[in-house]
Amino acid sequence: MIDKLRKKIVIYTQRVEVIESYQERRDCADQNIPRFLEACGYLPVPLPNVVEEPAAYVEFLHPVGIVLTGGNSLLKYGGSAPERDRMDACMIETAMRNKIPVYGFCRGMQSILDYFGCELVDVEHHVAVRHKVHGVWGNFEVNSYHNQACLQVTEQFRVMAQAEDGIIEAVQAENLPIIANMWHPEREVSFMERDIKRVVDLFER
Repeated sequence: MIDKLRKKIVIYTQRVEVIESYQERRDCADQNIPRFLEACGYLPVPLPNVVEEPAAYVEFLHPVGIVLTGGNSLLKYGGSAPERDRMDACMIETAMRNKIPVYGFCRGMQSILDYFGCELVDVEHHVAVRHKVHGVWGNFEVNSYHNQACLQVTEQFRVMAQAEDGIIEAVQAENLPIIANMWHPEREVSFMERDIKRVVDLFER
């Protein structure tokens, strides 16, 4: 079992939480993120935001995929975790150089879009709600926890799902193994088979 899992490592990023009373900056992630990745059949490995050589970290572990998770707005959109911005950008660059598939959700999708020059805007009515999406991936309901979103992508991406108000909810890169969505797959009461299948199809291509 362990030997099988070693061949299917997936690295995932973490949010930054500032604990003023302890004067600490902490990397952390919802425990449901590794649970979701295990449900997909992978061995989840968290990535610290402060490792000196993140590319070497990736190359040593030989992951079948990299997941850019939620949490923390980008610095240019009001966030306060520059180390997170740097790590996400480094993971995208490292993934492209080593041909590793990338899946991003919520802030992870924002990082991907920003990296490739897509502008984000402030949006309303997309925090702690559920709403419908439609598009290439089908018509279904998703959770929503974001203050920024994208209304138009560059030619490098294909829009896979949109909300009824026009906000882009999911994308797929045209020529790279990258997909992303704005909803949190780990925050569903029961993980959605469609989310699991999408991640597996990406990482096993």
